Amino acid sequence: MPVFFLAADVPIPRFNKRKTTAWINAVAHKHKTVIKEISYVFCSDSYLLTINKQYLNHNTLTDIITFQLSEKDQPIEAEIYISVERVLENAKTYKSAFDKELHRVIIHGVLHLIGFKDKKPTEKALMRKTEEACLSLRK
Repeated sequence: MPVFFLAADVPIPRFNKRKTTAWINAVAHKHKTVIKEISYVFCSDSYLLTINKQYLNHNTLTDIITFQLSEKDQPIEAEIYISVERVLENAKTYKSAFDKELHRVIIHGVLHLIGFKDKKPTEKALMRKTEEACLSLRK
């Protein structure tokens, strides 16, 4: 159940990586999902925009892109790219602490891997509710 925290073109934000890894694994376990390996790659807006254009044909800024590398119904292997700039901007916009917003985005990627979606309003509402429930589990 290894979880790796890597940097592309920005420093890795400061947070307790051991506790965050345990929390990610606890959330996966709660949702009856096994994590084989997740690599989080922290990056800038421009780095993530390049990935968004190249792989998803989207020309928009985003805070997170999740790539599931494993087959369906197999233990999760994934790469999750997070724009630190977007997380910081979102924290300001939503009047939230950077640490809370960072962990919201971290778990958002895991929830996508578990099967949660957020395209439709009802899906988005369930995603937000589940994010909040997951954040309350964080110690």
